[in-house]
Amino acid sequence: MPPLVRRAFAALLAGVLLTAATTATPAAAAPSSGFDNWACKPSAAHPNPVVLLHGLGGNGPGNYSYLGPFLAAKGYCAFTLTYGQASPAIPVGGTVSIAESSVEIAAFVQQVRQATGAAKVDLVGHSEGGFQSIYGPKLRGYAGHVGKVVALAPPTHGTTFGGLVSVGDYLGLRPLVDQVLREFGCPACDELIVGGAAVEQLTAGPIAQPGIRYTVIASRFDALVTPQSTSFIREPGVTNRFVQDVCPLDPVGHVGLAFDPTVAQLVANALDPAHAKRVVCAFGPPL
Repeated sequence: MPPLVRRAFAALLAGVLLTAATTATPAAAAPSSGFDNWACKPSAAHPNPVVLLHGLGGNGPGNYSYLGPFLAAKGYCAFTLTYGQASPAIPVGGTVSIAESSVEIAAFVQQVRQATGAAKVDLVGHSEGGFQSIYGPKLRGYAGHVGKVVALAPPTHGTTFGGLVSVGDYLGLRPLVDQVLREFGCPACDELIVGGAAVEQLTAGPIAQPGIRYTVIASRFDALVTPQSTSFIREPGVTNRFVQDVCPLDPVGHVGLAFDPTVAQLVANALDPAHAKRVVCAFGPPL
């Protein structure tokens, strides 16, 4: 074979082999962000996907219709679910027992980890969801798979008021909430009051688990989790904060915490304290 033809043939063969090699080994998926996007791949900047846990009487998509897209716009993979439904046909969650819901949440955490390839998730919970975000790692044994917990007004030590299903009111679910309570009752309601069974389980011994960074955010104007300081975890490794410590004029109430731009930035700062942004004070819903 003449040298010129030999060189051309070698070049052609090398090109074919290179093409085969690049097509045989698929490229890693590029990092992305999104809310309930199961194709989402966490970035190096935000390696932990965020699992968002709704309040009692609400549901995931409704409770996080503001905060979910907010975090996605910040570059996170954020996911939510409606846990603890007494009836699959009624989109009202969190009314079954705390223990039953916590098993469902633990399975969802594993599902998110498998889908994203992440070693750990961060948990953000509101109201009962805040309680579940600190209950699950302790009582369900998956603390090693959690990096950060941000709990919005969790009834950590129980509440003196049983109206936590008011989350459903704000989401326009009151008729469905009433139907669920009438037909199925609300075991979780009894378990979250002062002295409730789930509260006793959570507060027996240390609450904060080693290796997890906790932030608890509450409002001084909360009329559902009372007294408001009952949300706080006064243990090493936990940051406790009232919204009004940062923005004194913000009238946000219990339900409004999930829909307040002030709180949203506080959540983002807690998830990524190394790149915390200045909080611009807003006015959250006062209910």
